[in-house]
Amino acid sequence: MPSTPSLPLPKHHGRLFMVTAPSGAGKSSLVSALLNHDHSLMLSISHTTRDPRPGEQNGREYHFISVAEFEERKEKGEFLECALVHGNYYGTSRVWIEQQMAAGRDVLLEIDWQGARQVRSKFPDTVGIFILPPSIEALSARLHKRGTDSEATITRRLLGAGAEIAHAPEFEYVIINDDFETALSQLQAIVTASRLSYRHQAVRHRDQFIAIGVPV
Repeated sequence: MPSTPSLPLPKHHGRLFMVTAPSGAGKSSLVSALLNHDHSLMLSISHTTRDPRPGEQNGREYHFISVAEFEERKEKGEFLECALVHGNYYGTSRVWIEQQMAAGRDVLLEIDWQGARQVRSKFPDTVGIFILPPSIEALSARLHKRGTDSEATITRRLLGAGAEIAHAPEFEYVIINDDFETALSQLQAIVTASRLSYRHQAVRHRDQFIAIGVPV
C-alpha cells in the first residue's frame, strides 16, 4: 500500500490566534476570561498612542507611548502590524511574537480587522476569531454602561461598528456574544480544536509520531 505523503509543517511551533470585534462587543472580557482558564496562551500587549482609561496600567492593557515614539518604532520595522483606529495608533511587536512562537508558545492577539489583514499576510496559518454583539442596540447599551467614553466617542464607535462587522467573513470563526459563558465556552473550543490539527500536532509531538509510525 502506498505510503501517505507528509504534509508541509509550519515554520513556527506555536499557534497564533487573532480575536477581533467592534468596540463594546465584549472582546476584552472574553480574552481575559480565556487567559485565566488557559495559562499556556501568551497575550501580545500592543503599543498605542491613546490615553490610558481609568484603571489601565502601562504594560498590562497596552504599552502607552507618544505619537513620535510610535512613528520611530514603525520606521524601524518593529511592528508586525499597525493601524490608525478612532484617531489613535495601535501596533503589535513583531519580534516578541516571533520569539514566542519559535519557542513553541501559543500567542493571542486582540486586534482590529485592519491589523488582522496585515498579520495574515505574514502568518497565513493564523486562526481568526470575530466576536459579534447580538444587536447594535445591545452594543450601544454596553458602551454606555462601560462609562469610559464620552457621548461623542460612543456615537463614533457605533457608526464605525457596521463597517467593522462587515469584515467578519474574513475570519475562520464567528462567535455571537449574547450569553458570556456560552461565548467563552465557544472560544475555548476553537483554541483547543486548532491546537489539535495534524500539522501542529506533528510538530509538537514529532518523536511520538515517528515512534508509532505516523508520517511527519
